[in-house]
Amino acid sequence: MTGWDDEVDLLVLGAGGAGLTAALVAASEGLSALVLEKSPWVGGTTARSAGTVWVPGHRHTEDGTADVAAARRYLDELVGDHGRSDLRESYLTHAPAAVEHLERLGVRFRHAVSAVDYHPNVPGAGVGRALEPCPFDGRRLGRAAFGRVRAPLPEFALLGGSLMLRRAEAERLLTPFPAGALGAMRTAARLGARWVADRGRGYPRGTRLTLGNALVAALYERLLAASVPVWFTARADELVVDAGGRVSGVRAVRRGRAVRIRARRGVVLACGGFAASQRLRAELCPDPTPQFSPAVPETTGESLALARSAGGSLGDHDTDNAMWFPSSVGRRRDGSTAVHPHIWDRARPGLVAVARDGRRFVDESVSYHRFVRAMYSASRAQAPAIPAWLVTDAPGLRRYGLGLVRPYLPVIGLRRHLDEGYLVVGSTARALATRIGVDPDGLDDTLATVGRAGGGGQTGVTHGAIRTPPFYAVAVVPTPLSTTYGVRTDHAGRVITESGRPVPGLYACGDDARSFTASEYPGPGCRIGAAVTFAYLVARDAARNEHGADETDGPPGTEAGGRDRSWG
Repeated sequence: MTGWDDEVDLLVLGAGGAGLTAALVAASEGLSALVLEKSPWVGGTTARSAGTVWVPGHRHTEDGTADVAAARRYLDELVGDHGRSDLRESYLTHAPAAVEHLERLGVRFRHAVSAVDYHPNVPGAGVGRALEPCPFDGRRLGRAAFGRVRAPLPEFALLGGSLMLRRAEAERLLTPFPAGALGAMRTAARLGARWVADRGRGYPRGTRLTLGNALVAALYERLLAASVPVWFTARADELVVDAGGRVSGVRAVRRGRAVRIRARRGVVLACGGFAASQRLRAELCPDPTPQFSPAVPETTGESLALARSAGGSLGDHDTDNAMWFPSSVGRRRDGSTAVHPHIWDRARPGLVAVARDGRRFVDESVSYHRFVRAMYSASRAQAPAIPAWLVTDAPGLRRYGLGLVRPYLPVIGLRRHLDEGYLVVGSTARALATRIGVDPDGLDDTLATVGRAGGGGQTGVTHGAIRTPPFYAVAVVPTPLSTTYGVRTDHAGRVITESGRPVPGLYACGDDARSFTASEYPGPGCRIGAAVTFAYLVARDAARNEHGADETDGPPGTEAGGRDRSWG
């Protein structure tokens, strides 16, 4: 095809964590790259996440070889035949090298020493396999580029989402008076002074970025330094396939104008999966179909159709095709809908999760993914648990808050949440049960017994007593933040056909690719870890082979026997 409007070596569709990584690594390998992003911002759902990466054998590990071996057993036990062993092996081999490559480029991580794998009873589970992004000073981007970083969920920051915190800082601010008053005041003064200065300089929000925002901003800064352009509000409508079956570019729309872009080394699908598509959620997720997602609205799954148009395959469905969060749904002050993932507050003392029979159905401290699976399981075997209800009492609500309800709110501060029906109150357990539609006898019995370890016959931590009225409840429903059903790829991120052969010139990573763990969630950061690792492999494969590697080739940097030459 002739008449291209532009051409580059590697064309990346999507500016989330996977897309930014692929473009940055490509530039570091000497390729020209271009990123097309549907929205006006970089970051995708990564910007709304914790930004953690799960990397067995990373450089902080005392014995990386032993840790990788243990993680291999863990994944084999957890995932088994539901996922492909070649993808697991590629991930375990290359994830440490991918992170170290980013760190050499200036994207910094630190060790999350206490991060625990999500299935601690499965052989090979470990502690400390996660890395979290270091806080990033957004002033390094300048005001214009800083404004291109997608904001976090407002509920995970202060001052309407404009002041970001690390989890440790949030805990410090919530330390009960008077024991932690001095530390809380110091933290508040330091963060507040920085925020005031930022706003005075004309920034739209605080520039001290943490969590996924920090990772995205660091990637974007290095991308700008490498002179890699991002075309905003641009979407690819069609892949261009040449007479030999190679994907040679895309037809796209940018600012309302049709453009044709040639990709000499390949096109990368990194559009973020389908979490925001109601149609695909209905088709690919369990019943009842989730109605909401905290993912960004651009994750609508068009990349699946693009891949199939060029000969790519999707394969069979997984167990539930998503990574799940139990989320409550409320209304923000500006009238927008808040989908609030309950990540940490479920395990607080003085809280219990109940199904429609009023009885506890899950250990509240399990991972968010396992919690939602328990909601579906209980709905089939015990009683409907969609929605499930998180129940606490007056001291518990005041001390810890619940979802959108901040801790230490005065009674008048609860009024908005009560009036909107987000928070439900009852003077007794039975009165609360009636208002939320659960069995009064069941809830009464549950609250009478949760002070004992494993109350209600379930395993778990010892609950604090829930006995001081009034009693409060918030409903939670399953919401996919990340999806796991995507395009089938090989160990280097090349899209493959039904027969297993690579589609020349076409790659996929992030949530556009099938998950290397199927629908299992091994530990904190496994999805962003996969995004970073396979984006790294994609870029290096494109850099080493102009016309696409033969399907028998190993991943870039791999010798016979599987050792990554770039690791160590």
